[in-house]
Amino acid sequence: MNIQANLVDIPSKKIYPAKVAVQGGKITQIQEIQPDKELPFLMPGFIDAHVHVESSMLVPSEFARLAVVHGTVATISDPHEIANVCGMQGVEYMIENGKQVPFHFFFGAPSCVPATPFETAGGEINAADIENLMARPEILYLAEMMNWPGTVHRDPVVMEKIRIAQKYGKPIDGHAPGLMGELAEKYVSAGPSTDHECFTYAEALSKIKLGMKISIREGSAAKNFEALIDLIDDYPDMILFCSDDKHPDNLAISHINELAARAIAKGKEVFDVLRAACLNPITHYSLPVGQVREGDPADFILVKDLEQFEVLATYIKGQKVAENGKTLIPRVNNEVINNFNTSLKKSEDFQLYASGTKVRVIEALDGQLITPEIEGEILIRDGFTESNPEKDILKITVVNRYQDAPPAVAFIKNFGLKTGAIASSVGHDSHNIISVGIDDESISRAVNLLIEAKGGISAVSGEKEEVLPLPVGGIMSPEDGYQVAEAYTRIDWMAKEMGSSLNSPFMTLSFMALLVIPDLKLSDKGLFDGKRFKFTNVFKVE
Repeated sequence: MNIQANLVDIPSKKIYPAKVAVQGGKITQIQEIQPDKELPFLMPGFIDAHVHVESSMLVPSEFARLAVVHGTVATISDPHEIANVCGMQGVEYMIENGKQVPFHFFFGAPSCVPATPFETAGGEINAADIENLMARPEILYLAEMMNWPGTVHRDPVVMEKIRIAQKYGKPIDGHAPGLMGELAEKYVSAGPSTDHECFTYAEALSKIKLGMKISIREGSAAKNFEALIDLIDDYPDMILFCSDDKHPDNLAISHINELAARAIAKGKEVFDVLRAACLNPITHYSLPVGQVREGDPADFILVKDLEQFEVLATYIKGQKVAENGKTLIPRVNNEVINNFNTSLKKSEDFQLYASGTKVRVIEALDGQLITPEIEGEILIRDGFTESNPEKDILKITVVNRYQDAPPAVAFIKNFGLKTGAIASSVGHDSHNIISVGIDDESISRAVNLLIEAKGGISAVSGEKEEVLPLPVGGIMSPEDGYQVAEAYTRIDWMAKEMGSSLNSPFMTLSFMALLVIPDLKLSDKGLFDGKRFKFTNVFKVE
């Protein structure tokens, strides 16, 4: 196979017309040819430097079918979510499912499963499991070390996992939101070499100066591109692009190509942008992905221009996997594994006795994972608390999905619902059932839809009910990715019709139990203070 195009040589910062010969899945020759203004541009494929494939609600084989359309050829994938549900079986599932399609999935060994001892998870990855995983060639790194207190204070269990990764010469991903100064120095000195959790320029710059590479994240919920993109001007070798969490409707529209286009629109130098989007992950993680050189695997994309990066075709190991907006990867048979064991709930299960009128309220921020603690007033009827829709202070609950236990109940602001409830069993990190609603009956209905489906997302409003089943671990669908995206779009729209002004209400909901991100979160065991890393009371002392 011979392809004629304007070749984008990122390391040399050159663009020239060339004939690229491909044979046996590799580039065998690159020969400069006469200029032709009609030629497309040929460049390395895009790489998502940190993503939880599970958050697309698709199994890896379906994720790949959508991603290649946008020129993505590889992902640095942390199977942390399925590991929290199914343990080592879940990690194995992701690896084997990903092998069924022509795509580069590079999985890490989940470092924090369960993420904290303050929630109920369905699986555990211990140091012996890390040793087992690190010995495998499919596992390229130790996934995000979220236990920053344990890292900073050199907890023996944490340090053993880091030591194992270092023994195998594999990099360690970081996760240290807001950490700066002496704490950041101690964290980085322990071994983590990347961070995707920076939400201010100053924080990211301080970590770069400590030697960390910064993954600029733009996902369905957390969006840090605007705050961090200017770092690429002075530190192009230290920047990566990632989505972290990408819901199916967003993945159907764009991926890392969107970040590249936005960076160019901001006037960033094209070779700096493409270094971050295509090459820096290869060098940092030592990936066997082609960089458009003779002898490399034939992993590359053809794009219409270097501004919008409209993808004309995607090639992986010489195989054309996408063309003109259509995936060429066929569907495969996707098995189902799960871990779901809780009984249907009653509305009375979500009652919370009022021991005051002022409560600690989780403030959900659109496009951010941090959730400040604010004070709010709730309504009280017959001695029990109720949501206060007029002030947008709604009841939130987390239901243990691994065993029968009383639901945890607290309050949240900014979901904006005026009717009904929404619920999700995609609930980072342990993936218990999370629901927000205006009354206990609606919350109970939304939760029970998910219990009956053994996982998914749901919305109820009056007589109307919508549910998107996610039977693989209660967090992924084995069905066609585009159909899942359409179903997600419908239920997302329903939540917005119910009053939510959030850009992605279900993605935001999924992070309200993420205890490792401050300030205030809710686990199945109670309200949690992420700054002090301990439980706190719903009611404030008056």
